[in-house]
Amino acid sequence: MSATVNTNPASGGKEGTGFCTPKEDKSPQRFCVPAKRVIPIIFIPGIMGSNLRLSKSRQERLKKSNNIAWNPDKPTDMLDAKDYSPSRRQLEWDQHETGVEIYDPVNNPTGNPKETADRRHEAVELSKGLRKSSDAKVLHEDPANERSDTTARKRGWGEIYFGSYGGILDACEVCLNDLTSTAVWSKVLDVAPTDWGATSNYSLKPLTRKERDDALKGCVFPVHAIGYNWLQTNFQSALILKTRIEALMATYVSNGFDCRKVVLVTHSMGGLVARALVHPSVGNFSDKVLGVVHGVMPAVGAPAAYKRIRCGFEGAGILAAILGNNGPAVTSVLANSPGGLELLPSDKYGNGWLRIESENHEVKTLPVNGNPYEEIYGLRGKWYGLLVEEWLNPAGIPTAGVAATTGYLANARHFHQTISETYHPVSFAHYGVDATRPSWETVSWKCGAKNSHVHMDNWRLASDDGRGTMSFFTGESRYGLQVMAAVKLGTSRGAGDQTVPARSADMQARSGVFKGIFEQRGYEHQSSYSDPNAVNSTIYCIVRIVQTMKWS
Repeated sequence: MSATVNTNPASGGKEGTGFCTPKEDKSPQRFCVPAKRVIPIIFIPGIMGSNLRLSKSRQERLKKSNNIAWNPDKPTDMLDAKDYSPSRRQLEWDQHETGVEIYDPVNNPTGNPKETADRRHEAVELSKGLRKSSDAKVLHEDPANERSDTTARKRGWGEIYFGSYGGILDACEVCLNDLTSTAVWSKVLDVAPTDWGATSNYSLKPLTRKERDDALKGCVFPVHAIGYNWLQTNFQSALILKTRIEALMATYVSNGFDCRKVVLVTHSMGGLVARALVHPSVGNFSDKVLGVVHGVMPAVGAPAAYKRIRCGFEGAGILAAILGNNGPAVTSVLANSPGGLELLPSDKYGNGWLRIESENHEVKTLPVNGNPYEEIYGLRGKWYGLLVEEWLNPAGIPTAGVAATTGYLANARHFHQTISETYHPVSFAHYGVDATRPSWETVSWKCGAKNSHVHMDNWRLASDDGRGTMSFFTGESRYGLQVMAAVKLGTSRGAGDQTVPARSADMQARSGVFKGIFEQRGYEHQSSYSDPNAVNSTIYCIVRIVQTMKWS
C-alpha cells in the first residue's frame, strides 16, 4: 500500500511516494528533496562557437533543404562550405539573416519538416557518469527524475559547439551537483593552484573539502549554455543575453526556487559579451552576476583578426577551407560582421604590432600614435591597410560595402572604449602563454632587400593571392624595366594559444580587478576547455566565486 507525502503543500513543496510495510520491516524509506537554492552556471561561447540558422527567406534564396548556417556539430552539412565562393559566404553568414540555433521541439524551427529539433541537436549526448549520477540535490527537470539528453538540450547545450564545449559543461554539471564524484574533485581538492598555472601574485590557496562542502551544499548549480549571433555587435548580444538570463532566473523563481545570482563561464569573445553585459551603460547586469570565469579572452583584441581578414585562416586542411583559407573568403564575412571586427586589436593593445620589414631592417611599424582605427583599419589606398575594398561585397547586398564596414569599424572603436576598463569585481581568468604556440602577437609583411622603400606607400598592386603573397609596381625603373617588389606575410610570433597572444590576455592581470589569473600552456585556442588545467582551474574558480554568496 502506498502513501503520498508532500513536504510543504502551501509553498509548492515536492511530492514523493512511500510504502506501508509490516512493523517488522525497519528499513528506512528515503524521500529525496532537491535544495531550494539555485545558482545557474551560464556558459558563453566564443566567436563561431554558437550554432546559427538561416531565416526562411535566405534559406529559400540559397535553395537549402534545411536552415543550418553554422553548426560544426553537423559536419556533413558544413562540408560544402569549403567550396563556397566569397559571394555565397556573404549570403550564408549574414548578420541580418541568421539567428541562434535554439532548441524548440514544439515549433521545430529546423527549416526541414523531416528533421526534428532533437535530430538537429543530436550531438548533445551526456557522459555515462552524468547519466548515472543520482545525488539527491541535483535539480532534475526530466519526468523520470534523471538527467537526460533532453534536459541538456533544454538548457541550451545544443545552441553551442558541443564537440568543443561539451566536456566543460559535463564537468561542471557533474562536480558542482555531486560531491561524491571523484573524476574531477580528486584533481581539484587540496591541490596547489600553481599546478594549473596560477600566478604567484594572487596567493591562491588550495581548496579544502570543507570549503567546498560549505560553499556548495544546500544549493544546486544547473549548467546552461546561451549562444549568441556572433556576426552581430557584442553590444546587441549582451542585451539579448541579459533578457534570456532574466527569463531563466524568473522561471526558477516561479518554480519555487531561490535564484538570485548566476555565475558566468566564458570562452574567447564570450568574455567580451560578458563584460558588456555587466557594464552599467550596456547590460547593467553586474548585481545579478555573482562572478565570472574568463577563458582565453582577447582582452584588448588580437592581431590574428587582421591577419585572417587579409590572408585567411591558417592551415591547408578542410577546417581552414571551411573557415576561409584566403582573404576574399574571410573578408566577405568578417568585414560585414560587427562582432568579428570587435576582435581587432584595440587602442589598448599598443603600438607597433603591424610591421613592414625588409630582409635586413624594419621599414615601418603601426600604429605609431596608438590609433589603429585610423592608422590601419581606416586606411584607404594603402596596401597594408585592413580592407581590400574589392573583397567587401561580392554578393552585391545593397546594405553592404565600404560605408557599412566603415560604420562597423566605428562601432568597434566605441565598443572597445566602452568596455576598456570594465570587468566584474569577482573575476578569474585562464589563458595560454605557450611559446611553442605562436599567436600573431605581431603581423609582419616581408619586403625584398633590394627594393627602395622610400615610396612604399605609393606602390601599385600587381597581384595578390589572398594568402599573403603580393607583388607591386614600385614606380621605379632600372635598365629601362619597371622595378617590381615582392611582399610576403611573415610567420606568426609571440607566446599564446595560436590565436590570442599573451600580450592581449595579460591585460586582465594588469587591470588590478581579478581575484586570480592562471597562465597555462599546452592547448590551442578553440580546444582550451578540453585541457585538464583549464577544467580544473575553472571548477576551482567557480567554488571560490560561490563562496562569496550571501543568502541572508
